Order: sequence, then C-alpha cells, then structure tokens
Amino acid sequence: MPSRFIGALLAARLPVIMEVKRKDGNGVALMGERTIPEIVGEYVATGAPCISVVTGRWFGGDDEMLREAAGLTDLPLLQKDFITREVQIAAAKELGASAILLTAQLLPKSALPKLIELTLGAGLTPFVEVIDEGELSRVTHAAECVIAVNNKDIRNQERDAGDIDVSRVMLEAVLASGTPCPVSASAITDPRVGAELISAGFKGLLIGTGLLRSGSVARWVEEFDEHRAALGAARPVTQ
Repeated sequence: MPSRFIGALLAARLPVIMEVKRKDGNGVALMGERTIPEIVGEYVATGAPCISVVTGRWFGGDDEMLREAAGLTDLPLLQKDFITREVQIAAAKELGASAILLTAQLLPKSALPKLIELTLGAGLTPFVEVIDEGELSRVTHAAECVIAVNNKDIRNQERDAGDIDVSRVMLEAVLASGTPCPVSASAITDPRVGAELISAGFKGLLIGTGLLRSGSVARWVEEFDEHRAALGAARPVTQ
C-alpha cells in the first residue's frame, strides 16, 4: 500500500514537516502560551503537508499530544519517540500516526530491520533517522521508508547546536539507498539553509524548534520560498 506520509510530502508545494514540541533538548519551553490547536492550526494554514508530534518525555511530550493533533487535522502525522517494541507501533497507529520515528543510533543492529518490518506490516511508514553510512547500511526496505539525516546528536538528547554539514555529507549516500524521500532533520533555523538543502536534493525538511521560535511561521515560509525561487528550485504547485 502506498505511503500516505511519503505521498503527501513528495506532492507538497512546501516540503516541510512542521513539528509540535513542548521543550527543546535543554528543557527550554517552546510553545509558550500557545496551545496544540493553535500551533496545528498555524501549520495547516501555512501549508504543512505533514506534522510531527514529539511525544518523547525528555522533550516534555506524551501520547495525548498525538491523539489531540489527530483530532485536529487529517494531515499525515509522525510520532517522534523512542520506539523499541511492537506494542508501541500498535499504539502509534491507534493514536492516529501515519509514520513513526525509528532512531538507528539508539537501536541494536538486529532490532532496526525487525522494527521496520513490523512498522510496514502495521500499515505505517518507517521514518528512519541516521547520522552516518554505517547506520544507513542497516536500513531495510529503503524504498518504503523515509530516511532522515539527523543534524543533532540524539545521544545527548539533542542538547547540541547541531551541524547541517551532516546532511550535506550524507545526501549522496541517502539518495543511493533507494528511499524516495530523503529528509534533513533538526537544527534548521534559517530559511535560506532550508532552501539550500532542498535545492541540493533533499525531498523534505523536518523543523520544530526553528519554527516554534521563529515568531511567525508564515514569515519563515515566505522567506524559505523566496530563497528557493532565487536558487531556481521552486516546485510547481501540485495541491
């Protein structure tokens, strides 16, 4: 069955997965006085094709955030958490997720292929996060997965500032993996940098902190579009 999450991202005029997240890796609140309905509404209004919901407790999340988001929009949702067991995959589907995060860096080598198969078997899209070619080599069924390059270090709960060069270095290998949807994730705050990553060959960006701290998601998107147009990378409107 075709992936609804991948299809939505590839068809989108705006290839940005916008993220709902309560805290950053250092525990600093990101939502302020804004509610989940307000943030989701803003993302929908600015053209997000998919929404990520961070349910991991170290970022202040919980499962009810995903359930609430699913009740607010029909857009495909990604659950970002530390998924290690089959029961969590079933729970993600029940909560309304279309895709789930699988972090190669935090999983035993033998676990990742099994979790990918279980995720696909549940009718969900594996959103597999990698940081190097060794992790990438462990990804099975790449043609049915989103493969995301994480620009931050999950081992320290993403407390670092991040390094966009991780994505730049990994792009060729990720493209060669067979995934239809290579994504650059985390540490993307500057719309110009986001536009450059798409121009280079990424099919999507995952942005949470950068949007939540931007002051105006609509303005961030406007600047992103301006930079893409200047780079000659603007896509035709397909939706």
